[in-house]
Amino acid sequence: MLIPREFIAYIARQLVKKLSPTYLETVDPQGTAEIIATVITEELEVEDRLNDEVRDILSQYTDYMRRENVSYQEMFRRIKNMLITQRKVIRASGRDSGDQMKISRDKIIDMSHKIVPALRRARSVRLKQPPNDVRLELVREMTEILQTEEKVDRAAREKIRSQKREIPEGSEEWDLLLRRYYAEELKKLGIDLSR
Repeated sequence: MLIPREFIAYIARQLVKKLSPTYLETVDPQGTAEIIATVITEELEVEDRLNDEVRDILSQYTDYMRRENVSYQEMFRRIKNMLITQRKVIRASGRDSGDQMKISRDKIIDMSHKIVPALRRARSVRLKQPPNDVRLELVREMTEILQTEEKVDRAAREKIRSQKREIPEGSEEWDLLLRRYYAEELKKLGIDLSR
């Protein structure tokens, strides 16, 4: 997934805090945050499932690609783009669409269009502003939180790259260090994912 599940839960909690009481009213802030987190998670998992499907397709053609000297990355990109177009999926990865953040602006907007109706269906939530105003505020707040997350991720990756010896990205050591430095950078900003 593009962002850790713990951070998705944090985003959801922050959105409830920032939207209350001006944009929404809730008797169950935790339940409201869970509704938001569920929508975000489901939306990000769409692209994860698509990536898995592309990998399955390519695994059937490894011999052909090796024989014809075809780049795995290039074929992955082509097949993924074809499936995205066919299924009318909004690309989640911002880097694939030229955005600076991990999650594309289009995906944030798409998620906002799904979060607001989910909140309207919840018995514990009452929107205090017109739905589109709530949606626009959701987009603004989510973008702000994700920009902070992007800075944290960038700083954590830079710490790994600045090590005396080179640590290959994707290795077990890289992943462990990334998680550790990511958590440290979040703590520097006063962000605790457990709350």
